[in-house]
This record gives sequence, C-alpha cells and structure tokens, in this order.
Amino acid sequence: MDYVRFGNTGMKVSQLCLGAMGFGDNTSGFNEWSLSEADSRPVIKKALDLGINFFDTANVYSYGDSERILGKALNDYANRDEIVVASKVFVSMKKNKNQTNFSGFGGKVANDGGLSRKEIMFQIDQTLERMGMDYLDLYIIHRWDYNTPIEETMEALHDVVKSGKVRYIGASAMYTWQFAKANHVAEKNGWTKFVSMQNHLNLLYREEEREMLPYCDDAKIAVTPYSPLASGRLTRDWTAQTKRFLTDQTGNSKYDSTMEQDKIIVERVAEIAEKYDVKRAQVALAWLLQKESVVAPIIGATKESHLLDAMPALDLKLSAEDVHYLEEMYLPHKVVGAL
Repeated sequence: MDYVRFGNTGMKVSQLCLGAMGFGDNTSGFNEWSLSEADSRPVIKKALDLGINFFDTANVYSYGDSERILGKALNDYANRDEIVVASKVFVSMKKNKNQTNFSGFGGKVANDGGLSRKEIMFQIDQTLERMGMDYLDLYIIHRWDYNTPIEETMEALHDVVKSGKVRYIGASAMYTWQFAKANHVAEKNGWTKFVSMQNHLNLLYREEEREMLPYCDDAKIAVTPYSPLASGRLTRDWTAQTKRFLTDQTGNSKYDSTMEQDKIIVERVAEIAEKYDVKRAQVALAWLLQKESVVAPIIGATKESHLLDAMPALDLKLSAEDVHYLEEMYLPHKVVGAL
C-alpha cells in the first residue's frame, strides 16, 4: 500500500479509504443492509491488514452505531497515531427520519441537525464519546446548511480544531460556489479552511468534473469520492440483484432514472475488465485514481472480498484510449448530492 499526502497537508493516507456506512444496527431505520458488530469487525481488521489507514463514517450512519463499532474496532486493532479517522456532522440524528434528501432537520424538533455553532459543539463531543477517541483527524460537514450563516459554521469548526478535538476539516456534497465561499470566509477571517471534498463521483455520475474537480485541482484540495462503484452497479451485470440493490432507496434514487444510458457504460467497464483480466471494481477505481485531485475513493465494503477485489486497482493503469472508451457515452445527469 502506498501512502499519499492528503491534499495540501502533511498528513499521509492510504489510496483507499474504508467507508463505514454499512456497519451498524440494521433495525435502526437507517438502512436494511448494514452489518452487525460481529460481522463488521473482520472487515475492519482486514482493511488494516491490507495497509488501509483511512476510515470514514458519520454520526448519522445507523444513528451513531457505525461510529461506535468502527471506533471500538480501531481502538482494539490499530495504533491511533498511525490511522486517519473521519466522521461527519449535519444530518438529523432522530431515528426513522427519511434520510434520502439529507435535509438535516428533524421536523418540529428545535436545534436538531444542521451546522449551527450549538449543533457542531454538541455533535463533536457525542461522536468522540461513541468512538472512544480524544480527537478526529478529519471532521466533515455532510451537506451545506442553508439556515445557518457560513461565518457561524466556519468559526465553530475553527474553534473545534483549536480545541484539539479535530485535526483537519472537510466538506461533502455541495455546489462549488458554496465550497469556495466557505474557504474564502475562513481565509478572510484567519480561520481553518477545508482541506478535502467528499463528493459523489463515479463513471455513472460525473457532474463534479464541470467545476468542483477543477477547483480542487487548483487549490490542492484532497478529493475522496463516495459511491465510487455507483452502489455496486459498476461491479456486476445490470440485471444482477443484491440485498443492497433491492433495499437501498438512496442508491436507487441516484441511479434508477438514468439506467438506460448508464447500462452502456457498465457494459464497457466489463469489456475493459476482460481486456486486462481484472475485476470490474478495479477498472472503476482505476478510472478515479487517474484523476489529479482524487486521493482516496471511499470503499463501502461489507465483505472482506470487497477489499481484496479493490486492492489491485492501485496497480492498474488505464490507457488514454481506455479512459476515452469508458467516458464517451456519458450524458449529463441530474445533480444529486449537492442540495
């Protein structure tokens, strides 16, 4: 495993990140396909054994259970100073709320979700307690908060960094103008700036190439794409079905409306995989890794085999012709993620 600089910082991360959205209580109302703690721990251990040192979760994943499971396993299996741990804040922590739109607010419950100073200061302590850790390496805002001044959010995040509870801050799933505005506000006031962008990016969804990736390239911001395999759609025949495929409403809402045009791309991934005698996941990940600002795609593995399948992507080099063949049938998609 090679370790690379995390954007314009001195921190080093593995080129693959283990995403923990699939770990936690599957009766919580968050999703139906997540793993129990007993089933999650071998996946986390395997990631460490393979040299992965970068782990990503969020407070809302299984309403805190993902943080608890990941934190406990990492504390048992790893040296804290050698790993990079990220979590997120914004979405309502009230159970059984429809998470598809990530609106961040829990109906009539006051001060539930969002990025107010009150919420950030409360949620970072809750996250650290669940994870059994003194600090996070990376604290990410899960979405843009239209109801809180960005100055309030950025100052609160700066204060969390200065308190020692967080080392760096990042953002996820927003429009480029929002991300640029946030970093401008921070720079103008001498506050901590975002060093990473966790955005929706894969061969089936490339809208981030229009503005976000050029901005991140120019500013040397680390890009850590989520859903790099399009919720598994890039790893199998279009007609294949899995439990996640059948029950993942968030994934279905992202991709179902464009299935006809996306099927052609999935077929081309299969062709390139056959050409190099590799798995389709490796082709999809290699396509991401050849992008300048992409540091570490987030692999939402729920089996040890998912990690083993992903690792060879680090050594797979696609030709310019391969990249063109994979990309040329793409058509513009409706923006999802940024709201």
